[in-house]
Amino acid sequence: MKLESQRLQLLEINWNDLDDIHRLHSFPAVDEFNTIGIPKNRDETEELIRPAIEEQTDNPRKSYTWKIVLKDSGEFIGLAGFTLSLDKFRLGEIYYKLLPAHWGKGYATEVAKRLIKTGFDDFHLHKVEAGVATENVKSIHVLEKCGMVREGLRRKILPIRGKWIDNYHYAILEDDPLKA
Repeated sequence: MKLESQRLQLLEINWNDLDDIHRLHSFPAVDEFNTIGIPKNRDETEELIRPAIEEQTDNPRKSYTWKIVLKDSGEFIGLAGFTLSLDKFRLGEIYYKLLPAHWGKGYATEVAKRLIKTGFDDFHLHKVEAGVATENVKSIHVLEKCGMVREGLRRKILPIRGKWIDNYHYAILEDDPLKA
């Protein structure tokens, strides 16, 4: 499944993306609110993305992982993903992460809006959700700009660098207004 927005393309990851994904996960700034941790080596990144690549043939399909590239140049700038509940609740959870050089340009908001639209239009979800560390102010701002609403706090749920971190739960319903 290929997605597009005004400036970006979201293309499903493959093994050729391993070096770009490893580079993304190796930035301490990207890892600040990430539960994965910085990979020790390329092999660790390979094992991390293996399920996302192998699950591309599942039917029904529970998860999607896309590389984010600039439309005009094809440059890799990050990753985005969707996990589906595949049940009567019709829930999906999104995530995104960008290389620091591409922060502050509106790309995260563009990706999040496109993922939300995909959740409702293509996956026919009732609700699209996202979790965010309570101190991740930039990502909180992105989710709120997209029309997502803070629904709650999950206390000390994120294991990040040996500490348990609180997480806000955000969501938007199929009949909520999606902010343009």
